[in-house]
Amino acid sequence: MNKVNLLLLALLMGSSLLLVRTSQEARQLFSAVDRAEREQKQLDAEYRRLDAERQTQATHQKVERVARQRLHMAPPVLTVYVDPPAGTAAPNVPGVPGVRGMPVLATAKADTSR
Repeated sequence: MNKVNLLLLALLMGSSLLLVRTSQEARQLFSAVDRAEREQKQLDAEYRRLDAERQTQATHQKVERVARQRLHMAPPVLTVYVDPPAGTAAPNVPGVPGVRGMPVLATAKADTSR
């Protein structure tokens, strides 16, 4: 009977130690999940803030204002390039290899028939 009691006592102590170890692991995992959820909430809030900032920065008016003020750009004017009539000999365009004919500038009204 003594051997059976010692065996049961050893099993009881082993299962107690196993229970303590698994409880500690469960607490550590719960703590890690809690930290990850808090970090997720912070990242979601930062994402929403950055997305709103991106949408504000990407508006047409904002881009146009920055282009005019910082880059000193102006809106384009409607310009049409007209090739010389067929059969007219024209010199090469300077600085552009393989292109013949000097472009002629002409302003025209926008084609609104489309």
